[in-house]
Formats: sequence, structure tokens, C-alpha cells
Amino acid sequence: MGVSVVIPNYNGEKYLKACLESLMEQTLKPEEIIIVDNNSKDGSIEYIKNNFNDKVTLICLEDNYGFSKAVNEGIKKSESEFVALLNNDTQLHKDWLKELYNCMKSDEQIFSCCSKMLRFDNREIIDDAGDEYTLFGWGSKIGDGKLSSDYEESREVFSSCAGAAIYRSSILEEIGLFDENFFAYLEDMDISYRARVYGYKNYFSAKAKIYHIGSATSGSKHNSFKVKLSARNNIYLIYKNMPNSQIVLNFIFIFAGVVIKWIYFIMKGLGRDYISGVLEGLKTKSKIHRLSMKNNLYNYRQIQKMLFKNTINLLKRG
Repeated sequence: MGVSVVIPNYNGEKYLKACLESLMEQTLKPEEIIIVDNNSKDGSIEYIKNNFNDKVTLICLEDNYGFSKAVNEGIKKSESEFVALLNNDTQLHKDWLKELYNCMKSDEQIFSCCSKMLRFDNREIIDDAGDEYTLFGWGSKIGDGKLSSDYEESREVFSSCAGAAIYRSSILEEIGLFDENFFAYLEDMDISYRARVYGYKNYFSAKAKIYHIGSATSGSKHNSFKVKLSARNNIYLIYKNMPNSQIVLNFIFIFAGVVIKWIYFIMKGLGRDYISGVLEGLKTKSKIHRLSMKNNLYNYRQIQKMLFKNTINLLKRG
């Protein structure tokens, strides 16, 4: 029973003190804290061993395998009823874990619950209050840049941001872990989408507050590595989770979404990286295991309704 907390780390030594100390001060104590290090070279491993050796379980990988494999190794190590995933560049409100736990205990059909992520340097501003996915094939953060006071109610969301979210271990065993083909970016949208195909829900807890620096590993909001990988992974996400009939139904929107993003990244000087990622995704998508539509037709219909609703909301926001 209880909650294990898994923290992936790659060259994050300067963030670990604030993150781990706030985790130690939680009103609901985690059963275990598992740090999975992706072959850091900045002294992270030594820092953890010197300061938290008796308080955490440290798993050291021999290379940088990305977010997906790192958290999977931590999840496999856990034996708790729930697993919370946490980015290292965060600081936690003392009731963070308790609020996530209470959300999960409220309904057995909830697969995941995400946090109210606030900006580290301006703690009244939202960084992420759950994630949406649209017919354009775009994922977006709910509430980004809005006031925290505008998001005081917990509610169902399409997807949880895995930077600070809790997952039900029994459902992970049923639907599978994070897809390691993604390496990083959109792997959390993929697993949330997959849970919906199986008929489960994802939630946002308005009281589970954390303070997030953001882009601590990748270095910036937009860069060549992130843009290319995200573009490739979005192709994987669509191919994996949408049956052919749904892809055909949404094709015009998906195609328009690719073109619009390509133009956007051309203006940012990253157009070549974006289209390169799209083409790589199309070329290598056959290695992705597709979900079956069998016995899940009703769930796909509900997902399609959510995609349509999220698209309308996006267009209204402009």
C-alpha cells in the first residue's frame, strides 16, 4: 500500500537539495523514494550518496536512456499501490503527496492524477494544470501563464503531466509502462491516452501544488533536440493510439496541424528540425505497437468527443 516516489535525474545536482528536502517534509510520507540516474556527469550521484544515502534508493543507469526508461526502472522497483513521478527541478507544498493520494483513493477508475504546477519564480502563475490533446495533434498545457486562483477546482483532464503526477500501479500492470521508444516528450500523453482507450480517467488535483523551474534538462522551451523529438513522438502517439478509421476521420486536422507547426518553427529557425522529426516518425512508426480497437469502440468514441471539445476550446482561446 502507500506511495513510492520516482525521480528521474540527469545532471540535476543543483536542483536535488530543494526537491528532496521538500519531499522529506511531506505530511504524507512516501513509502520509498527511488532516484533513477541517467548516467549524470555533474556529481549528482556523489551528492545523493553523501547527503541522502540512507533515505533513498538509487538506481544508476549506464547511459542516458531518457525519461521513459528511467521512470520505468523506478516503477519496476516499486511495490506500492501508487507510484508518483516527480521532476528533479521542483519544490513541493507540504500537502502535495497527500492531495494526490486522496484523489486516487476517491475513485478506482482514476488511472492518474496530476498536480497544480506553479512557476518557481512566480508562484501565483500556473505552469501546468493538466494537459489537453486536440484534433490537430497538438498537446497543450492547461492554464499556462494564468493565475493560480483561476484553477481552484479539481476536475477530469485528458492527460497528466508526468513531471508531477501519481499513477495506479495495478492499471500500469494492465496497460503497460511508459513507451521507451519515445525517449522523452509526449510519453505522458501517450500513456494517458492509452489509459483512456482502456476506459480509465485522468484527473487534476487543484490542491496538490508544486513549484516548477521547467526545461531544466533540455535547457530551453524550444531547441533542436526537443523540437525534433517532440515532432517524431507525436507521429508515434497518433499511429499508436488512433485506429485507422480515427486517423482518416481526423486526417485533415492532423495534416493542418503539421503544416501550421512547421510554419511556426520555420519562423523560430527550427523548421528543418521539426519536419525532420515528422519524417523520422513516419519512417520508423512500424516499430510502435498499435493498440487494438477491439472491445474499446465506446472508449474511442468518448476520446473523439474529448478531442473535438479540446479543439473548440483551443480555437476559442485563439
